[in-house]
Amino acid sequence: MDETMMTLVKEATSQEVFSVWFLIGAALVFWMQAGFAMVEAGFTRAKNTGNIIMKNLMDFCIGTVVFIAIGFSLLMGEDLVGFIGKPGFDLFTSYANFDFSSFVFNLVFCATTATIVSGAMAERTKFLSYCVYSAVISACIYPIEAHWIWGGGWLSGLGFHDFAGSCAIHMVGGISALIGAKILGPRIGKFKKDEKGKVVKVNAFPGHNIAIGALGVFILWLGWYGFNGAAATTIPQLGSIFLTTTIAPAIATVVCMIFTWIKYKKPDVSMCLNASLAGLVAITAGCDVTDAFGAIIIGAVSGLLVVFGVWFLDYVLHIDDPVGAVAVHCLNGIWGTLAVGLFATNSAPDYAIADAAGNEMIGLVYGGGFKLMGTQLLGFGSVALWTAVTITITFFIIKAIFGLRVSREEEVTGLDATEHGLPSAYAGFAMLPDYVEEGAAAPVAVTGDVPEAEAVPVKKMPTFSDDEHKFTKVEILCKEAKFEALKSAMMELGITGMTVSHVLGCGVQKGKPEYYRGVQIEANLLPKIQVDIVVSAVPVRSVIETAKKVLYTGHIGDGKIFVYDVENVVKVRTGEEGYDALQDVE
Repeated sequence: MDETMMTLVKEATSQEVFSVWFLIGAALVFWMQAGFAMVEAGFTRAKNTGNIIMKNLMDFCIGTVVFIAIGFSLLMGEDLVGFIGKPGFDLFTSYANFDFSSFVFNLVFCATTATIVSGAMAERTKFLSYCVYSAVISACIYPIEAHWIWGGGWLSGLGFHDFAGSCAIHMVGGISALIGAKILGPRIGKFKKDEKGKVVKVNAFPGHNIAIGALGVFILWLGWYGFNGAAATTIPQLGSIFLTTTIAPAIATVVCMIFTWIKYKKPDVSMCLNASLAGLVAITAGCDVTDAFGAIIIGAVSGLLVVFGVWFLDYVLHIDDPVGAVAVHCLNGIWGTLAVGLFATNSAPDYAIADAAGNEMIGLVYGGGFKLMGTQLLGFGSVALWTAVTITITFFIIKAIFGLRVSREEEVTGLDATEHGLPSAYAGFAMLPDYVEEGAAAPVAVTGDVPEAEAVPVKKMPTFSDDEHKFTKVEILCKEAKFEALKSAMMELGITGMTVSHVLGCGVQKGKPEYYRGVQIEANLLPKIQVDIVVSAVPVRSVIETAKKVLYTGHIGDGKIFVYDVENVVKVRTGEEGYDALQDVE
């Protein structure tokens, strides 16, 4: 076999290999739907889990239907004046010659755009309305702007670069999420307002299952290697994409951890999970044209930007985004798009950014001037404007016809039960009340400030206790996790009997505040253990000091100890009273 033939064989083999990888990448992107579902479910409340799973399922299924009908041809059809692809039904009329791989690949990306919106509008959106706007995004909003970038439209001709979708997918989904959450309004109790309607307090609604949220992040990170890498055409390019797709989210997460550790005195788990996704979103546009240095800077900025975004929505815009979708996808989608204009370098393998005349363009940091940055700004502005106008019109039409938001009663009960007839996504587990009711009466403050004239004199009443022995009841409230240690310590003291109950409770503490995503957590009903001990021979002070030593952590919720006088103790089986009734030995 001569050298020319060997070259042809290698090229054909390489093409086949990358065609297979293209479809494997598409499968990885589809698997990201599971990641989005887990993140959204974990970061929200248990009473809405089934609704969230259903929405993420229908994103893809409804998206497939409308993508077949119109979306794919608008995206990849023959270009019409640089704006849209020519509508057609080649999938049915010319199946033998149809580009199957392109359809599947573009479909899974389309479904991702609609999924992003779900998180910001979670826990209060009508399921029917959600299905409608998800279909509109997949049918026309996403396909048309994506055609400008990837389908031969006007932006691609100018040299605008968005390799895997920081702009076309994440920013579009993030802007849609921002506008949808604003029109929809916050969840009940998220913001406390004064009599003038001014927001005076932001309440935290902690996610019910951070472990599930973390699983979702890891699934998404894995899927992102297909998201960013599927369109690679050479081994060096694929390796470079994998490198930048690893560096940026890792740096973003470390920066976020350090920042929240300094600001809130503890590293914020959910915010760091958001930061991993923020780094992935930001690197997506330039994953193929940046080097390691560029990926580090892009990741570091995104790690700070996501924290700022969550704070800005809560405290400035007063827009309720339960999962941080706007901070992750909108802000970092914009940042990633513009970062190409800063950090694109022709040292990256198979570099191919050029203007309409074929002149190579590189990033500002590497001496390319403002030309590429100007192109990126133009692309960002035009896609953002298209998205904002079309999604706003969509939401208002849906609101007028179907309504966007569920009723107050439905929201309080939970969308699992009211929208899907599902008592709970966690059969067999009791769900605790987890909302702050607006307009509820303030708790009554109990003080000892009673005027002397109104005070009731206290009389010492005769008791059944004999003079020799005094009986005292010690009631201890503690965390479930501390019970075994408390029980063992009490047994070592000589306490041979106790009554243990599972209770729910909350209290106002003056201790160290706890934060969830930068918002201070209010008291809520939490499961506790109540231990009742009646002592006589064992010193009460020994019981108290031992309990304090065992239960102390320094955090809110360590527990409380109550001490009461007991008049008498009666053992029912023997009729013994007083000290004798407390003895275990016959």
